[in-house]
Amino acid sequence: MKRKYILTLLVCCSTLLSAQTNMASMEQVRKLVTAHSAIANLYVDEVDESKLVEQSIRAMLKELDPHSTYLTASEVEKMNEPLQGNFEGIGVQFNMADDTLFVIQTVSKGPSEKVGILPGDRIVMVNDTAIAGVKMERDEIMKRLRGPKGSVVELGVVRRGYEEQLVFRVTRDKIPVHTLDASYMIAPKVGYIKISSFGATTHEEFSSALAKLKKEKMQHLILDLQGNGGGYLKAAVDMASDFLQEGQQVVYTEGSKSPRLEFNAEGPGQFREGRLVVLIDEYSASAAEIVTGAVQDWDRGVVVGRRSFGKGLVQRPVPMPDGSMIRLTTARYYTPSGRCIQKPYGEDIDYRKDLTERFNKGEMMHADSIQLSDSLKYQTRMKGRTVYGGGGIMPDYFVPLDTMSYTKYHRELTAKGAIVNTNLIVIDRYRKELEKRYPDFKTYNKKFEVDDEILSILLAEADKAGVKYDEELYQASLPLIRVQLKALIARDLWDMSQFYEIFNRTDETVMKGLEVIQSKEFPEF
Repeated sequence: MKRKYILTLLVCCSTLLSAQTNMASMEQVRKLVTAHSAIANLYVDEVDESKLVEQSIRAMLKELDPHSTYLTASEVEKMNEPLQGNFEGIGVQFNMADDTLFVIQTVSKGPSEKVGILPGDRIVMVNDTAIAGVKMERDEIMKRLRGPKGSVVELGVVRRGYEEQLVFRVTRDKIPVHTLDASYMIAPKVGYIKISSFGATTHEEFSSALAKLKKEKMQHLILDLQGNGGGYLKAAVDMASDFLQEGQQVVYTEGSKSPRLEFNAEGPGQFREGRLVVLIDEYSASAAEIVTGAVQDWDRGVVVGRRSFGKGLVQRPVPMPDGSMIRLTTARYYTPSGRCIQKPYGEDIDYRKDLTERFNKGEMMHADSIQLSDSLKYQTRMKGRTVYGGGGIMPDYFVPLDTMSYTKYHRELTAKGAIVNTNLIVIDRYRKELEKRYPDFKTYNKKFEVDDEILSILLAEADKAGVKYDEELYQASLPLIRVQLKALIARDLWDMSQFYEIFNRTDETVMKGLEVIQSKEFPEF
């Protein structure tokens, strides 16, 4: 079977190439087939032919660009899950605390909620296998909890206040994966929406959030794409269509073997009037840059933050017979002004260290440290403002990275899980008390404060995790720590929107975006 698969793979590659290549390149394909055949049939020892083929593919792709990659079947499944908008499982949001699965929330109307599993429960058994106290890998636990829709899994649960272990039979179902993290009114007339990635359900989620905020009298919008690594091109085009006039170009793609393909705004558009601010940072990439570039190039809104990642390459999936896949770069994408924002790559460039180099050069703190070539100047389509290609999207308003609150001490607290563990302990011990004292988020937001008792839990967790105490750095990060813990507790009592409604007070890019959108000097394009 292995030999048959490899021959099928080579035939598929040959067929794909033969449609697009000349005789010279076919000679190279035959050379590759001959080399493989010689190794498989003549080599002195037995070889793992599947591994040999995979390594050959990876080696070929490594010679191309940083985004052409090979994925195994399991990697394809993991990659597609958040983009497709759902997976099949039991429907809980969880975290690991002291080697135990701790239920943070159950999915509303999901399988676990239906049988009575509650936030705060600890899942310790899956069917006849213990998953608590046995150092089981998170991926292995996920594999046991997930399964085909309609299949049944028996869960052993430990619940505070009950001496004996509880047993629940859960029928797995489709569980939605949301790409919209938060939506709320950040100020009178100003809505805020945060999108984490661009998947199959993103535009539907975005439309629902817009409709909800409009009912709350939203006139202007802050769209937060910080940390958004991209996703589906179609999702980006659909979102940009809500901001642009029908027929205006969102993006076009082109490659040496891929003819120019244009994507224009369609439909009625849900937010073509009102002020618009898009927030980006150094991790905003791909589809996030497409939306941002279209908004900026048509002078539809203002971009606030730091220079984006700079991914302007389009990957086409090439499926393999065993479920694996090549994601092959076939074109570049260009914003409406004609700029490709792909950052440089090649033999002499360490692509993966680009963000580190930006930081070391001072670019994250000072806008004037960013060096842009005059040869990469472009003009926006409506007002003729200067914008740049060749390495991400430059914001209209620069916001430096916050290095005051995010101290080395805070970074260690985060990396070693002390802050998250503190939150889990507080939720576990005091959930009922918190729900009774703060019956709604408005009351909680106004009255709850992270007190000394909670901070003592944090310091104990930090000590347990081996984080060396530093009084000066602790005091510098304390305001951030208080807000972070308050936001995490709110998330576990309510949802992610409540987390961001609290945490965004410490996000200088969000606060700058709010300042810009409320300013009397906001550019009216």
